[in-house]
Amino acid sequence: MHWRLICDENVSASFGLAADEVLTKHIGQGKSIPVLRLYSYKNYSALVGRFQEVESELNVDFCRKKEIAINRRPTGGGAIFMGEDQLGIAMCIPGKSDDNYGRARELMGHFSEGIINGLNSIGVPAQFRRKNDIEVNGKKIAGLGIYRDNSGGLLFHSSLLVDMDIEMMLNVLNTPFEKISDKEVDTVSKRITTVFKETNSHINMAEMRKCIAGGFKSSLNISLSESSFAETEKREIAILEKEKYAQQDWIYQTPQVKDAIGTAKLKTEKGLLDIRLTLAGQQIKALFIRGDFFAGENAVADLEGSFRWHSTNQQKIELTLDKVYKLRKNELASLPLGALKKAITLALNRARVLEKKQSSEPYGCFVTPGGRVHV
Repeated sequence: MHWRLICDENVSASFGLAADEVLTKHIGQGKSIPVLRLYSYKNYSALVGRFQEVESELNVDFCRKKEIAINRRPTGGGAIFMGEDQLGIAMCIPGKSDDNYGRARELMGHFSEGIINGLNSIGVPAQFRRKNDIEVNGKKIAGLGIYRDNSGGLLFHSSLLVDMDIEMMLNVLNTPFEKISDKEVDTVSKRITTVFKETNSHINMAEMRKCIAGGFKSSLNISLSESSFAETEKREIAILEKEKYAQQDWIYQTPQVKDAIGTAKLKTEKGLLDIRLTLAGQQIKALFIRGDFFAGENAVADLEGSFRWHSTNQQKIELTLDKVYKLRKNELASLPLGALKKAITLALNRARVLEKKQSSEPYGCFVTPGGRVHV
């Protein structure tokens, strides 16, 4: 099968998002063959997920002060920080009748194979984990999201961390941390990784695009021809950019689900346990575990990662904790399971009290233009 390969760099947030949506629509309408687009944003852009609230996810004052562009993706998932050192990956393909919403994770796993193959080719042992992450030895290196256009076209989004200014990212994104210090930067540095770190080399973006393109060619058994935007695509991108992605109503719209943060501190025989939990409707959006206990870094990261977009059902929370502790028994021996269960429950209850609105519809990474969310 033959695909188009479009590579561009230093694009604005509004253009980058509008271009992906137009390509997806054209493919759904049968006006174009599938497209793999590999691109980078200008320094810097902060992009929230389709159903997030800008003020909850981003430090808006900091972004304005530093002239960081703010926009909203059509795909679900969390807020991301993009610039010249992060590779944007968009795969635009026609959807199939059986591409139902319950297959979101399966579809993202299939999409991730191209990225994983590309990373493997340069010695980075990446793998697809959980709902929508690509990790290297338990550390996140890329995130994934999906959008289905009314035309039937499917857009798979990914942001690959070739390099990352973690301190800048933490200042842009709202986190449960009360302040940004060297300790917080070090904590996050242990949870994510980059291509530069994994290869111990400064691979340039052109080489990175070549690796990822090669990964998709081998995983999907396709051929790629370098392409550019057709004139009709350029015109539609300009219109969509002006009428949607440059509009404050789109960027700053208020979703039905608002976040709430709950905290809990417990003193245990093994040390202080400090929990910060972000709640989005009926889903635990994120969990941060801190304290002066001793535990394996990857094991704590695995615990935190297991609670991204996790059910708030108490039984499911305990099942997840039991599962991780069974796999990481030795590394978590100094982090009491009973105390962690108690702290998470306490933080969750406090978040519920603070939550402004409840929604019966959970967040998700598979979204449609009609506004429904599917997980």
